[in-house]
Amino acid sequence: MATYEDVRRLAMALPGVTEGARWRNPTWFVGTRGFAWQRPLSKKDRKDLGDDAPHPDREVLGLVVEDLGVREGLLAEGRPGLFTIPHFADYAAFLVLLDEVDEEQLAELLEDAWAVVAPPA
Repeated sequence: MATYEDVRRLAMALPGVTEGARWRNPTWFVGTRGFAWQRPLSKKDRKDLGDDAPHPDREVLGLVVEDLGVREGLLAEGRPGLFTIPHFADYAAFLVLLDEVDEEQLAELLEDAWAVVAPPA
């Protein structure tokens, strides 16, 4: 079970990462590009998800991916804790329920998201 403290520690260990805020939520950046962020679900998100909506107290992390195809492939793997919402329909990102991933899985997901925004060098 991962937490936002694990996200912070693992993200800040990646090269060139800074922590800031976007929409009042902690966000991890490389330069000006965010790759991971705290993403509480809105009332609309919960309505859209219906019975599949996670409990409001659960910690949700947003992560970018290269493109929509990568996201769909990742979600098709059926890994626990990974999902998307209608709001992200045209946005290359997905969500993670932190209490359903372990630290090793979280580190892999963060590194992959970091690689999307990190400079090639």
